[in-house]
Amino acid sequence: MFYKPTYKKSAFRVKKPIRSFRDLEVYQRTLQYSAEIMTKIIPLLEGNSPIKDKLIECCLKIPESIAASHSRRFEAGDEIKTLDEALEACNRVVVYLEQARDIFVKEIEDKAGCEDLIKRYILIRRKIFNLYKAWKRFPGYGRETIPTA
Repeated sequence: MFYKPTYKKSAFRVKKPIRSFRDLEVYQRTLQYSAEIMTKIIPLLEGNSPIKDKLIECCLKIPESIAASHSRRFEAGDEIKTLDEALEACNRVVVYLEQARDIFVKEIEDKAGCEDLIKRYILIRRKIFNLYKAWKRFPGYGRETIPTA
């Protein structure tokens, strides 16, 4: 009789190596989310509302900050500051989306779309923060070097 071993399935997947900022998942997703905001949410906002301008500015700033921080990751801690800006911009996008949803959006489907984007921005903020923590672990970013015995 032929014996077939059973393997435990896990969520682990081999990831592609990061060669440029375009390979970062957080960059790809924030770029996608900003395109969704520009095509689906911004047309719902009326006239020259200040929320509209601020939402456009913040959602476009996040992928830009991630790209800038990736290019500065070998400099003297500069990338941490730009990742901080991306984290702050994520929070601002959530605030502006909630305000736009509550003030301007009237259709139930559009409100559900706003709510979905809010949840995705909260999740991607956590992923950016994990990238922030991973980059801080590299030597030279304020972490003491471990002496060898």
